Amino acid sequence: MNEGLHSIKITKTKNGTSLVREDLVAVEAPLEIQVKLWNEGEPRAISVTMRTPGDDEELALGFLFTEGLLKNYTEVKAIKYLGENVVKVYLNDGVTMDLQKAERNFYTTSSCGVCGKSSIEAITTKTQFIIKNKAISQDKILFGLKAKLAAQQSLFTATGGIHAAALFSETGELLTLQEDVGRHNALDKLVGEAFRKNELPLEKSILLLSGRASFELIQKATMAGIGTIVSVGAPSSLAVDLARENRQTLIGFLKEDSYNRYS
Repeated sequence: MNEGLHSIKITKTKNGTSLVREDLVAVEAPLEIQVKLWNEGEPRAISVTMRTPGDDEELALGFLFTEGLLKNYTEVKAIKYLGENVVKVYLNDGVTMDLQKAERNFYTTSSCGVCGKSSIEAITTKTQFIIKNKAISQDKILFGLKAKLAAQQSLFTATGGIHAAALFSETGELLTLQEDVGRHNALDKLVGEAFRKNELPLEKSILLLSGRASFELIQKATMAGIGTIVSVGAPSSLAVDLARENRQTLIGFLKEDSYNRYS
């Protein structure tokens, strides 16, 4: 069985009749991200996040990059999943890490990454990319994205309790998809995958979010240089403000024949 799925027995009641049956639920488990600086003996625990197991190395890399702690994959000497829900990132000689950039409490939940930050000032991170050449958001392409995402969401299909972040080409081709109980984790996995392959910035790609568009998701997309963001749900006020400031295209409430353009 997929490591992101867990089978349990439940009681299903319908029209007054109850039946015991097997059901699949999405796995939610802690992941500790550790960083080992070249000149330090012991690794530092950077964060613990509640996530769905799978692509944990990409999650760690995406988290460190979107928090502004890493700039380039050449800074990483090695990355290893140690088992027991721990990923350790080894940095190359001479690479330093300013942990004050992303002052987080040690624990963040699966539903919110920003809420783990210890101050409002620590929320904003600065991207190294300037978004100039965004994907052209044509209606005929946008209207087909949701169906393409649904067809590939294996964990959501099995459980109904998972978020997805998907990257599409300007012509609507699905490039990559990540799922997780945490919407910010799904995006970190997606960005971490591109970071590891040296594919950043993702300027001409279209990011599709299966839920709402929060400030943190727009921020993470900005860090990856994504110029066009589409969400199935609603954006927040801060998400709209940030997208407008960055001149990103932000679309919400995507359906098969309609959407709202916020930026």
